[in-house]
Amino acid sequence: MNARMPVVPSAWLQPDWSLPHVRALMSTRAGGVSSGAYASLNVGDAVGDEPGLVAQNRCRVGDALGADPVFLRQVHGSGVVQLHASMLDASAQVPQADASISTTPGLACTVQVADCLPVLFAGPSGVGGAHAGWRGLAAGVLENTVATLCEASQCRPDALHAWLGACIGPEAFEVGADVLGAFAVEPGLAPSGRLARYFSYRPNAQGEPRWRADLAGLARERLHDAGVRHLYGSAPCTHADPARFFSFRRDARCGRMVAAISLI
Repeated sequence: MNARMPVVPSAWLQPDWSLPHVRALMSTRAGGVSSGAYASLNVGDAVGDEPGLVAQNRCRVGDALGADPVFLRQVHGSGVVQLHASMLDASAQVPQADASISTTPGLACTVQVADCLPVLFAGPSGVGGAHAGWRGLAAGVLENTVATLCEASQCRPDALHAWLGACIGPEAFEVGADVLGAFAVEPGLAPSGRLARYFSYRPNAQGEPRWRADLAGLARERLHDAGVRHLYGSAPCTHADPARFFSFRRDARCGRMVAAISLI
């Protein structure tokens, strides 16, 4: 396991909780070795960046966290995997899932994002991370992570702490009727349904019906429904701050940031 002394770069984000048994962070664009569209701390290994540079950037994340991160092959689903030390082996198959939990100190859960919402969880004896784009969110990735972490940590949902990292904000997240339908919201000038307040009607430049969605607001609602009461994070908008964050919606060709958490 990683025994290095952690130093989190000042430009990165850290949860605003006070939990001495965990370390958690979210990287920004700053502090890496990549260049061009991937400048400078890109951790995504499937976006066209040089593999050697991505490896160096991932090492920097591990150094800052003081732990060994396990990166997933994210598929915008709702699957959750429990991490084991064997996954650090270079020959190990990369887990395909959109969330992970860990009860092993020094073995870190990670979430790669470039507009989707990363949610980090801390329990009494375990941690977790979930990749919550709208598809995974609608499919139950947060609820599945809560259930899996509670089972592994032998605790109730109200014992968990959840932090929402940076994601695309409601002023920039344009969606169609299919997204409203995924959350059982009836589209229209005034959407209806229990979660309708997280969608606002705003047609595009061609006059086609479109809505703006509050991804972080939807996530907070789902977490509350799942029994999580300790919620943190202001979810700054990735799309609105090109100097600080990668954004796929804004740039298409770009790097990936990472939110990571581990038990100490």
